[in-house]
Amino acid sequence: MTEPKRGWLQRLTDGLSRSSKQLGEQITTAFVAKEPLTQAKLDELEEMLIEADLGPQSAARITRRFADEKFGKDVDEAEIREALSVAIGDELAARAGAFEPLAGPRPYVVLFIGVNGSGKTTTLGKIAADLTGRGAKVLIVAGDTFRAAAVEQLAVWADRARADFVSRPAGSDAAGLAFDALERAKAEGYDVVLIDTAGRLQNKQGLMDELHKIIRVMKKLDPDAPHETLLVLDATVGRNALAQENIFGNQIGVSGIVMTKLDGTARGGVLVPVAQASDSPIKLIGVGEGIEDLQPFDARAFARSLVGLTELSR
Repeated sequence: MTEPKRGWLQRLTDGLSRSSKQLGEQITTAFVAKEPLTQAKLDELEEMLIEADLGPQSAARITRRFADEKFGKDVDEAEIREALSVAIGDELAARAGAFEPLAGPRPYVVLFIGVNGSGKTTTLGKIAADLTGRGAKVLIVAGDTFRAAAVEQLAVWADRARADFVSRPAGSDAAGLAFDALERAKAEGYDVVLIDTAGRLQNKQGLMDELHKIIRVMKKLDPDAPHETLLVLDATVGRNALAQENIFGNQIGVSGIVMTKLDGTARGGVLVPVAQASDSPIKLIGVGEGIEDLQPFDARAFARSLVGLTELSR
């Protein structure tokens, strides 16, 4: 994706408003006036962070940091928000990764995985639109051959993005489709190949076998394919996202995580424990329906927006 455009911080803040409102109201209530940071206040702060879905481990680390730096000192709401944003940003800074499909080999193959409803298809479409907008030749592959609706939705995105599109009849072999698509992409000089996949966790082993087969057959044409495997997670499912990351992360070689629908939940803090638990970095986040509402993950900007700060610190 391109660097975040002007106005992205405001969209991020707006998108995280449900999360920041909940946490912000608790901070406002707990730190009404400038007063010493006591153990009771630290315990209250830790509980706030857990309720915001930051997870008990991150909440404990952040609280310990507050205890080391500010225990016994007078603090107010503004100082707590500012310090909290720095602490959350530090928790996430090492977990941010870059998604740069135009900086790699051609064709650059990106495989999208995740459960049905996580936002895979929409995420793929937004990425396609961004890439074609930068002049790239993009091939979209409808690898979820079990859901006609997914194929139709992806076809609409391909048309909107002005990307080429390949699909097969319902029930077709997804691996065979991926192989043929990559063969075509190599022959016709495509820059990027974006492959959607099924997400039927109710048949977990069947899904994993299919994903492994897709990867295996593509490697016959390009030993390095896929160059990127993005796991798309839906923030609105809360801590269930951790279970999904565990299932896919343990069985498929995930290279990056996309967290979608952060605008649809008051528990946007779940990104923190997901980032901490995963071996893969957070690469993209989505806070709305628009193409520009999917952007590279910036730990510092995310942390400030999560606690309701609308400007980056100097």
